Amino acid sequence: MKTIDVIGIGNALVDQEFEVTDDFLQKHNLKKGMMELIDEDAQNILIAELSELGELKKQCGGGSAANSLVAFAQFGGKAYYCCKVADDEAGMFYRQDLEQVGIETSLKKQQNPGITGRCLVMVTPDAERTMRTHLGITADLSTVEIDDDAIAAANYLYIEGYLITSEIARGAIQHAKKVARDNNTKLVMTCSDPAMVKFFRDGIDEILEGGVDLMFCNREEAELLTGKDDPQAALSVLLEQADTVAITLGKDGALIANHERQVHIPGVPVKAIDTNGAGDMFAGAMLYGLTRNMSLEDAGRLASHAAAELVTEFGARLDKKRQQQLIERVMKTETV
Repeated sequence: MKTIDVIGIGNALVDQEFEVTDDFLQKHNLKKGMMELIDEDAQNILIAELSELGELKKQCGGGSAANSLVAFAQFGGKAYYCCKVADDEAGMFYRQDLEQVGIETSLKKQQNPGITGRCLVMVTPDAERTMRTHLGITADLSTVEIDDDAIAAANYLYIEGYLITSEIARGAIQHAKKVARDNNTKLVMTCSDPAMVKFFRDGIDEILEGGVDLMFCNREEAELLTGKDDPQAALSVLLEQADTVAITLGKDGALIANHERQVHIPGVPVKAIDTNGAGDMFAGAMLYGLTRNMSLEDAGRLASHAAAELVTEFGARLDKKRQQQLIERVMKTETV
């Protein structure tokens, strides 16, 4: 019997968010809109520079898959997360942070020396986010941190694309996929970032090998994956590797399709302040809808509205009460 809605495997990072200008990005040779990995020393230097600019806007437990699971859990789903943190102050913060939103984790079985990973999120006035990440101990996520019993008990296994930068983590993904397939747990993957497709394509192909049940990507990732410069054309190619595909299109909404039908989810007009976590929120909300037997249209509408709500404030999370109100508002609109 399945007792968990969604189990995720991904990086465990403490996200720290700052407001910056385009001039700041240029001064530090930071490629706008991309995530890049840096070492601890380089990150500490950047933190010092950012601290001179102003206050830290937001700090929370992050990582692409973790963000999606937080959204999923706050809507009311049962989630479990396989990840790795160190026995340091940031690691303790991360454990408590996920516990407070009701996510069970594999962390209770861990006592790891080292440094917990951290992601610096720099947001420009156009709401674009640029990230520099020191993975710390999460780069060593392995089969040891994978809970086979939890995967077997879950309806969906959600795999984060960022993991493919680590050879050890890629092995953990393959192990988790096998456990999922042996136990009729559906496979879901998210590309996470265009940089993963551009620079770590072999890892993305490994996740997709044998096909997945559901795939999330944005327009740029879809185009990079397929070589098509049109989302519709890219969608057709991606459906050869996934039973259901969701391509987010920013303010233009999303394209969602399976082998029977396709729907276009309209965008929700808002004034964006920070796009950090929008794709993660979309995935978490859509997964919640699907686990509650919503149609593609309804799950997509909920996801689109949730992502739009998120970008109107700083950070990769919404308040739980706001998420609950969002479900009521979106579903009521549908029945009118």
